[in-house]
Amino acid sequence: MTNTRQFGALPRLVPVIGQGTWNLPTRGADLEKAKLALRRGIELGAVHIDTAEMYGSGSAEEAIAASIQGLPRHGLFLVSKVLPSNASFAGTIKACEASLRRLRTDYLDCYLLHWRGSIPLADTIAALEKLVDDGKILSLGVSNFDVEDLDEAAHCLNKHKIACNQVLYNLAERGIERRLLPYCSEREISLVGYTPFGHKPARGNSANVLTDIAKKHQATVHQVALAFLIRLPGTFAIPKSASVEHTEKNVKADGLILSRQDIEQIDAAWPLPKRNAPLATG
Repeated sequence: MTNTRQFGALPRLVPVIGQGTWNLPTRGADLEKAKLALRRGIELGAVHIDTAEMYGSGSAEEAIAASIQGLPRHGLFLVSKVLPSNASFAGTIKACEASLRRLRTDYLDCYLLHWRGSIPLADTIAALEKLVDDGKILSLGVSNFDVEDLDEAAHCLNKHKIACNQVLYNLAERGIERRLLPYCSEREISLVGYTPFGHKPARGNSANVLTDIAKKHQATVHQVALAFLIRLPGTFAIPKSASVEHTEKNVKADGLILSRQDIEQIDAAWPLPKRNAPLATG
């Protein structure tokens, strides 16, 4: 796996396809399969691993810790998130320290506010900047932020920059390409797409388009979808997988180069919305 990009303004290249851990199994044989899948992804270069204190009430972070045991920390790119209900100044620092303990690491490569809540954004941003200053995180970011939210967050910053904005992004939810993605691109904010396969399988002509393109490239429809989502500069995808087989397929999408005709066909089958709309979440 060699397709990497700069992550925000960080002096580091990060794989464009990472690994998400939302809804990771929490026990038994399924959990062991998920750990093997994470480890296999890392072996193949998918070292960008995303999690959150909310995922399994911390069990996803613990599963990651077990999966990365014995691996060189500097070769990993670990990201976690604080719940908005915990995102006061003191609460953010406490939540980060708890995530570090569950992950069994001294630092996070990036730490995000999961979504906006009732706590003043300035308090959360101040805590995130202190965590950077203290070396507990290397960069800060946000999740589920639209343009106006990012503007407000930027005005709260004193010395550090927003490295990324993690948002819902898949073929059925391309609205971010209208305003949000250009905004982020202009400001060196990476766009990390979660749920890249959506919640419902493609049907009808849209499904046929993906199937035909996949056959042409000897790929899967999921690989085609991932290749389309990471085609633009500054974009990353974090598909979840609970099996080694699915992880291997996800990572192989890194090497799939879609032709201009492929992109035009997908663009026609899954068109951009004609108007700006509120940021989709889910």
